Amino acid sequence: MSTIMTTPVRPVVRTGERREIRVAVHAGDPLVRAGLRSALGEGPGITLRDDPAQADVLVAVAGNDPQRIPAGSARLVLVADQPNKAELWAAVERGLAVVVARAEATPGRLLRAVADAHAGRGDLPADQLGSLLRGISRLHKEVLEPREITLSGLSPRETEVLRLLADGFDTGEIARRVAYSDRTVKNILHGLLSRFNLRNRTHVVAYALREGLI
Repeated sequence: MSTIMTTPVRPVVRTGERREIRVAVHAGDPLVRAGLRSALGEGPGITLRDDPAQADVLVAVAGNDPQRIPAGSARLVLVADQPNKAELWAAVERGLAVVVARAEATPGRLLRAVADAHAGRGDLPADQLGSLLRGISRLHKEVLEPREITLSGLSPRETEVLRLLADGFDTGEIARRVAYSDRTVKNILHGLLSRFNLRNRTHVVAYALREGLI
């Protein structure tokens, strides 16, 4: 960890954002963990949590075993110098939003990273972003494409059925337009409802539009 600055920097708070950000810290070294908690605890609007499951943002230090970073719904700020591919992908699986170099991990930088992660703003160094994008491209070509799944998580026919449903067509009309049976269309919609834990057709259309899937 770099030398800790003494002057706290306030996280940027925009109109309409929740002012309190619940933050948990994960580090294998107890001294590093204590230093991070001390730095973050100085920030107004920050509330420290021991349990990552109760946090909005998790600040984690990259270690020898990236799989030990707690998984959950919190957005992840990863403190690392040059995370390898395993660390980077493990972090992505755990909600990676911002990467902070160890040498830059001052209270001010950490608080800005927490504010960015909480607001949904990503921040990765260019080389790591490039590595991530290359990995995503490889994932699409080698894993998803052979199974007819796009990066959105939908197959082309699922996307087509959802778009027609959003346009107001019923099951029979959709089936005729895409040359499927009524049963196939119903199975596609049932699969989407089950996969995304949605209640009905209106809900699945609203979800798809909100998430930018169609």
